Amino acid sequence: MTAPARVGPPRHGRAPQPARSTSAGSVALAGLGVVGELLITAGVLLLAFLVWQLWWTDVEGNRAQAEIVRNLDWAQAPTTAPSAAAGPGATAGPAATPAVVIAAPHRGEDPPVDVEPDLRTTFATLQVPRWDGEPERPVSEGVDKATVLDSLGIGHYPGTVMPGAIGNFAMAGHRTTYAKPFNRVAELQVGDPIVVRTASTWYVYRVTSTEIVRPQDVAVIAPVPGKPGVAPTERSITLTTCHPMFSARERFIVHGVLDYWAPVSEGVPAEIAGGA
Repeated sequence: MTAPARVGPPRHGRAPQPARSTSAGSVALAGLGVVGELLITAGVLLLAFLVWQLWWTDVEGNRAQAEIVRNLDWAQAPTTAPSAAAGPGATAGPAATPAVVIAAPHRGEDPPVDVEPDLRTTFATLQVPRWDGEPERPVSEGVDKATVLDSLGIGHYPGTVMPGAIGNFAMAGHRTTYAKPFNRVAELQVGDPIVVRTASTWYVYRVTSTEIVRPQDVAVIAPVPGKPGVAPTERSITLTTCHPMFSARERFIVHGVLDYWAPVSEGVPAEIAGGA
């Protein structure tokens, strides 16, 4: 009878080892997990950046620009007596709101023109009746993005004329982010008023045209817009901003000319007092 085969470890070599618990597949899965976590983190950070860029900068910008306007040490336009004075037999009611004095337009004489100020100095404000609901915005010297447009609002191109002067009073402003003062620029129509105020004077311009140009087309802010080298005869205004929305590929341009001016001491332009 043949002896049974011997069961046990072989005479030579090591005994078989148990299989490793970590395989190539599990390593790959772990790597994918790390990549997934990194992508999620990147997505959260990107979303936070977009919220900050598209929303929070508007919140901060609107607050800062409103504070700049409030802190301007300028005289207020006069008001009349209450618009609804109590007469015989009048019943008691809420206090009447004083009516604003409407300033008479000055067209037959040259307007006062201020000297161009130092960089970052706020010297004017801008209101556009077409943009109903938009606040009065400050206008400061310079168009540097970080120190003027991002922090102060609308910027005046240095070297272009001041409000009311013969030539081109040219400004730049954000269309998105940082309170986006020129966000609604595409709504403007020919004939719309653009109201600029300095410490002592109102300047009411009227839109004459709009256009879309390349960023390098700087002739739009020439003394005669679009005609560099030509001597100006009109008192012009130009607004510039990025186009299309959320892009700097082109520039949206609005041109206008001065309609009239009025001293602040004589009242408020009808265009921003609900009269026109």
